[in-house]
Order: sequence, then structure tokens, then C-alpha cells
Amino acid sequence: MFKGLGGLGDMSKMMKAAQEMQGKMESLQEDLRTMHVTGESGAGMVKATSTAKGELVGLDIDPSIFNPEEKEVVEDLILAAIKDAQQKASDKAQEEMQKLTDGLGLPPGMKLPF
Repeated sequence: MFKGLGGLGDMSKMMKAAQEMQGKMESLQEDLRTMHVTGESGAGMVKATSTAKGELVGLDIDPSIFNPEEKEVVEDLILAAIKDAQQKASDKAQEEMQKLTDGLGLPPGMKLPF
């Protein structure tokens, strides 16, 4: 009489696995807020540090580049360092997500949204 209910156990396992994955995802989101990456430009003369979530948390500029005549160059270096940090943050977040989802059987290179 209850033969057709055999799949409920599998459904229960899937629900439990989904809840565990949700917990791991929430934990990963917190971890990404505390992981730092540093982007740089101008051979390290400008460095931008951000969290792996992409929030800029630091900027280090070598004082030797402060020449009023090269204002545009300095601005470009700052922007380049920030963009480098943002790219590294994105890469780090994807790397950490990949570690988390390796066992899910997702297609290679599939990026999950944050």
C-alpha cells in the first residue's frame, strides 16, 4: 500500500542537503567579508585592498608619485589598482564558491551569483 512512498526518503535527504548547503553558503558569505585581496598598479606604487566581496578597505600610495604635473597619471594608477583589487575579489569569491560546490555536479566553469 505504501510502495509509492519510497521516494520520500530521497526527498528528505535532498531537503536536508539543501539546508546544509544554504548554511555553508551563508558561512561563505561571511568569510568573503573578512578575506582581503590586494590589487596594484604602477609596479606596486599604488595598492588597493578590498574584501573578497569587493568592498574597498584600504589604499596605499607611494609618496614618490605625488607630482602635481602628473595628477592624471596618479588618478589612472589609483583606478587601475582598484579595478585590479575588484577583479581579484571576484576571482577569490568564485574560487571559494567552487570549493563549496565541487560535489554538486555542476557544469565546469558555472558561476553562481552572490
